[in-house]
Amino acid sequence: MTLIKSISGIRGIIGGRPGNGLTPIDIVKYTSAFGTLMAKGKENPSIVIGRDARVSGEMVSGLVASTLQALGIEVIDLGLSTTPTVEMAVVMEKASGGIILTASHNPAQWNALKLLNERGEFISAAVGEAVLSMAETSDFEFAEVPKLGKINKKEGYIAKHIESILALPLVKKDLIKSAGFRIAVDAVNSSGGIAVPMLLEALGVRQISKYFCEPDGHFPHNPEPLPENLGFISSEIKRGKFDLGIVVDPDVDRLALICEDGSMFGEEYTLVAVADYVLKHTPGNTVSNLSSTRALQDITEKYGKSYFASAVGEVNVVEMMKLQQAIIGGEGNGGIIYPELHYGRDALVGIALFLSHLAESGKSASLLRASLPPYFISKQKIELTPEVNLNTLLEGVRKRYDKNPINTIDGVKISFDKSWVHLRRSNTEPIIRIYAEADTMAKADTLANKIISDLKELL
Repeated sequence: MTLIKSISGIRGIIGGRPGNGLTPIDIVKYTSAFGTLMAKGKENPSIVIGRDARVSGEMVSGLVASTLQALGIEVIDLGLSTTPTVEMAVVMEKASGGIILTASHNPAQWNALKLLNERGEFISAAVGEAVLSMAETSDFEFAEVPKLGKINKKEGYIAKHIESILALPLVKKDLIKSAGFRIAVDAVNSSGGIAVPMLLEALGVRQISKYFCEPDGHFPHNPEPLPENLGFISSEIKRGKFDLGIVVDPDVDRLALICEDGSMFGEEYTLVAVADYVLKHTPGNTVSNLSSTRALQDITEKYGKSYFASAVGEVNVVEMMKLQQAIIGGEGNGGIIYPELHYGRDALVGIALFLSHLAESGKSASLLRASLPPYFISKQKIELTPEVNLNTLLEGVRKRYDKNPINTIDGVKISFDKSWVHLRRSNTEPIIRIYAEADTMAKADTLANKIISDLKELL
């Protein structure tokens, strides 16, 4: 079993022994600590919760809701929802915080508690450390009967989320409707099966073909929206008459696109394409993490603005976006953050902005993709064993390339003219990620394999 405690929340495989998997005891313990911290100093504390459709979701949701109630906190339960919807609901409800019950792209046996502050944003590293510390010491106290919290179930928040998206000036509903798009959707049988078709209908999309949109939690394929997991919908698009394929992960904060010919638009280029559209109309600074494509920097500089890189992790991207007053940002996993709506990765707003771009350009998806700066990323990983000292390993790599520009704010990133390689520990899995980018796939693979060879020598 696996239990991972990080800046991305409390994530683990359901079952097993307490402390080794995400068991009911672990769920109650970390929920108690988080609820206690969020309620501190509040007269009438409330926390918004929502879940994706994975099979364990209802069980986990019940444990979380009852624990918060036992702390004397009002629970606003959105039921089946999306990560960005819960983030927005925290602000709309003026709540003390939020908990999203989803393991995002992880397989069905996983679940997680994603923790939000009162701004609907992921908690900081400092608050996260406080949650972990309090959970380990059980330094919390439950309410007596007269002070127990209430559980209020609220429906309709996905519709409110979509209404907010439609109100954005850069979302061109009329243009999208007149384009007559025919779109295939793969929502991996999770809550995107509700949210994405609802959004497309509201945008006036002519034809919506649903694949795996029944939110029963039975994922038909690996839920991470990577090319190797999207063969079925790609083949369906090749056989059919579609203008675009849309794929989201189980909690709808990552967006992958498939061109009309069945080719992958590329998860790295979801953000790049949307940023190109946003910057064309409202030039400003941009941010992505160190593992994301250089193409965003090229696009930003084309409009005379500045690009900045943050450490990996949504909270780090958001912090840098605020610092640099960025108008769009995100991560190279298909995560788009558009502050005009809210500070969170949001596949739904990404879809609306991309379709506006596609309709305005008059191009096919494949031609739009070909208009963007060409880079290729090789994504590799090495599993970690308990005896590996990651800091020593990364320091060894840094010393080997100390004549190159190096960034160490998150692992080690080494730059080579217009190529780079980034090594870092994953926030969500016990692995080292090795990402390398160059102007051809062969060069990127060669660079990644060279670094992997270096790591093996050092090990």
